[in-house]
Order: sequence, then C-alpha cells, then structure tokens
Amino acid sequence: MNDYNRQSHEEEQLLYKHWLELVQREQPAELISRFRTLFIHGTGYPDRSVADALEKIAGSEHAEQEFKYILNRCCHILINRWQTYPSKQAAIPELIAVFEEAPKILFGYNRSRGRGSIPKLVNQFTESEQYLTLQRLAKVITHSNEDSNSKSPASLALGTLIPRYPYLYRHCLLSDDSTYEQQKIIKKIQAQKQQQFEINLSQYVAHQVRKAQIARRETSISFGRNIQVIKNPTLLTDPELFFALKQFVGKVEGADTYRQLAGRFTANASTNQSYRSFKDDLYEYLISSVTDDRYGKRLFNEKLYKQLQNTLAHSDDQNFNEFLMIRTCSQLLNFLVVESPVRPNHFVFIDLISNLGATQTTGLLLKIVLICGKVKPYLEKRLAILFGHYECSTREGVVWLVKALENVNLALSTNFGKVDVSFLR
Repeated sequence: MNDYNRQSHEEEQLLYKHWLELVQREQPAELISRFRTLFIHGTGYPDRSVADALEKIAGSEHAEQEFKYILNRCCHILINRWQTYPSKQAAIPELIAVFEEAPKILFGYNRSRGRGSIPKLVNQFTESEQYLTLQRLAKVITHSNEDSNSKSPASLALGTLIPRYPYLYRHCLLSDDSTYEQQKIIKKIQAQKQQQFEINLSQYVAHQVRKAQIARRETSISFGRNIQVIKNPTLLTDPELFFALKQFVGKVEGADTYRQLAGRFTANASTNQSYRSFKDDLYEYLISSVTDDRYGKRLFNEKLYKQLQNTLAHSDDQNFNEFLMIRTCSQLLNFLVVESPVRPNHFVFIDLISNLGATQTTGLLLKIVLICGKVKPYLEKRLAILFGHYECSTREGVVWLVKALENVNLALSTNFGKVDVSFLR
C-alpha cells in the first residue's frame, strides 16, 4: 500500500469508527441530524477531524469511483444497528430520505467559492446503484404487504411493490459492495416477510374455503355475522389466485403435480445417458406444460427445441452430469425470461404470458426449478432484472409483469416455502 492509499484508508477508517461509536450512544434523530450536517450541508460539523477527513476523501483522485461506496457503508453502519431494534427501524427510511435534499443544496454550493466536491459527490451517490438499493430497502421497511394491496392506485410505480416480493430482495436490496453483515440483515428481513406472506396466504385460503362451506349451509345474513373479513394477500383476483394455487400444488398432467412430474424426471435422468439424450427428454418434459397446442406447435415448441439443441452442443456426446444440468437450466431461464440487464430482451417471456397466461408460464419456470433447485436464485435474478427495468413504469402499464411476479411468489411459496394448501388438490 503506497503512502497515498494508506492515508486515504486511514481517513475512511476514521469516518467509519466515528459512526460506529456514535450509533451505540446517540438516538436516531441526533444521528440523522449529524448526517444531514456532514453530508448534505457540508459545513458546521462539530467534529472537525471527521469533517477534514471527509474533505480529503472527496478531494482525492479516486473520489469519483470510491465515494459512493464509502457513503453507502456509513449509511449501513447506522442501518445495521437500527435494524436490530424494532423501535428504531422507522428511522431507516428517514435517514435515506435525507439524500432527497442533496440536489437543492448542490445548487447553492455550485455558486459558492471553493465548494462543490462533497455536494457533487453526494448528488452522484443519489444516482448510483447503492442509493437505489437503499431506496428499495426504505420501501420494504416502511410498507407491509397490506400497504401495497390491490386498492393502491394502479398509477403508482411498479417499484412501490417491492415489499411484496421477498424473493427479489437478495438481488434488489443488495449491491456489489454489500458487506456480509448487510447480506445477513436482508436475509433476515426476507425470511420475516416470506413467513408473514405464507401465514396471510394460509389464513386467506382457509377463510375462503370455510366461507364457501358456510355459504352452502346458511343464509347470507347469518353468514355475514359469523365470518370475519380477511384480505386477499395477493394482487390477483380470487379466481386467478385459486386457479394458480391449484396449478402449483394440484394435479396438472393426469394425476401428477408439478413436484411429482419433476421427481419422476430426475429419477429417470441417468448419468449413463448422453447429454443429447437428456436434452431430448427435457424438451418433452417441458412442452407437456404448453397446453395451447396451436401456440406450441405453431411457434414455441420449435424455438424451445432449437434452443436446447444449441445449448452446449459440443458436450452432446458426453455423459449427462449435474454440471450440465445446471448450465442447461440456467441458459433456459435466460431464454425464457431475460438474459442481460444491459439490454434486457424479454420477447419470449412476454409472448409466453400473452399466449399461455401468467400462471401457466410460471408453471413452465417452476418445472425447471423443481428439477434443478440450484437455479432458483438464478430465476429470481432474472425477475429482478425485469423488475429493475420496469421499476419506474406504472403498475397499470405492466399488468403482465405484476401478474407474473404474483404467480412466481405463489409458486415458490407453495413449493419451496412452508405454506401448505395441499387440501385444494
């Protein structure tokens, strides 16, 4: 480490140590005020050594690249601590909202002599991936699933629905520089949100079944007195919800559920067979879910077959193995959902939903994840890419994606979570 880097590192550590010490003894309101003074106002901070360290960091030749990571870590020092105390969690969105003041302050600094580097860097931070993940985290902490239900205006941005989809948290609430501690916190929040959704779903389904049973026996007047109101925890209509649940846990092909079909497929997949033979079997396994014969035979089946034929074709004569399974399934998800976040081409996904509907399209994805559980995070990443791509679009403008996200939530919860609605079979 050269002298310059050593000095820069020392200043960073001074900044981190400062917040680590303060967060243990000061209340959130005081800390937020300090944050505003140091990073937004940029003047009058009571600890001169900390202000000087920040000035030196901002004035360094690497500031344009490094400042967003340093500021992000300062934020997370407070967030990580507050997240462990339920009474302090409400301060997290307040801290993140402080940066909304940055552009206004920036204008004043641009006109003042000798100033501009810190406000400029803070303003750049508000356009970074790090700040975007903080904003999403604020939404998750601020809103429960009930806050973003079907009664919310459809004119709101898709991004406001992030609390509803715990399976996206890992990819939407963490950035490349997230620490292990941040990852642990997001994992904990994800588990809590997932558990709450599964409880809400179980209660609602049981409630609807009981409601139907009582309605058959009693008049609507007595029924109204006997049954409490429980809200549908999804953004799907009741018919859509129960159709989806019966698809994901019920019999879909003959007497078999998706899980049973996957079990039979993996049991028959042999390391003695060639990779080419495995791909042929995989094709047959997948197209059995394309119930619209005209769509399948006219277009999709041929596309899927060519995709599989071209996947790792140089390995066709090798014996099938787990590595080839994972690679094949991940490339299938690229093809079916989206591949690159840079140029997110997802024509096939939209085409599938347009022709098969969101539920059966999700069933196709579920079949892949059930035979290769290791690609489940990969599917979640694909959907996170689409979520990020359409995040600023209105919900009413991407109804197809909202229905897909809701269906995936149900499919993953009923097949990988602890919710049990098998009585619907």
